Amino acid sequence: MGFFPPRGRVTRRPKADIPERSFRDGAMNPLARQFAAFSGVGLVAAVVHYSVLIGLVETGLAEPLPANLSAYLAGGVVSYGLNRRYAFRSDRAHAEATWRFAVVAGVGFLLTGLFTHLLHDRLDAPYVIAALMTTGIVMLWSFAANRAWTFRKA
Repeated sequence: MGFFPPRGRVTRRPKADIPERSFRDGAMNPLARQFAAFSGVGLVAAVVHYSVLIGLVETGLAEPLPANLSAYLAGGVVSYGLNRRYAFRSDRAHAEATWRFAVVAGVGFLLTGLFTHLLHDRLDAPYVIAALMTTGIVMLWSFAANRAWTFRKA
């Protein structure tokens, strides 16, 4: 018996084995899809963030705290554009969305400074570990705030 069924005979999988809708068809929960897109955007922004952070620290241009804050700003610019288009698919006017995003990012900026200070300066965690932990905390804050306020359908 070969790989293919005999000619003239069509074999089909039982209906129970065929998912009704696939991921591509939009079967994913809208919140999960949005968070997945937000996370993907976050990965891109994180590459920018950590490139700036490590570049500034390792070249001696900045200490970890100001380097991490500068890196946060660079990642924020990337994050706004990609989140607006892909994660939240927002049609809110830039004039309104930009300042809202800036407020959310400003709070995230303060949280980044606070958690980097606590983790690195106070608890002596290595700066990259402190930055990774801070990223996770600020990511949850940013998703919730941007979803509920910045890019919410008007």
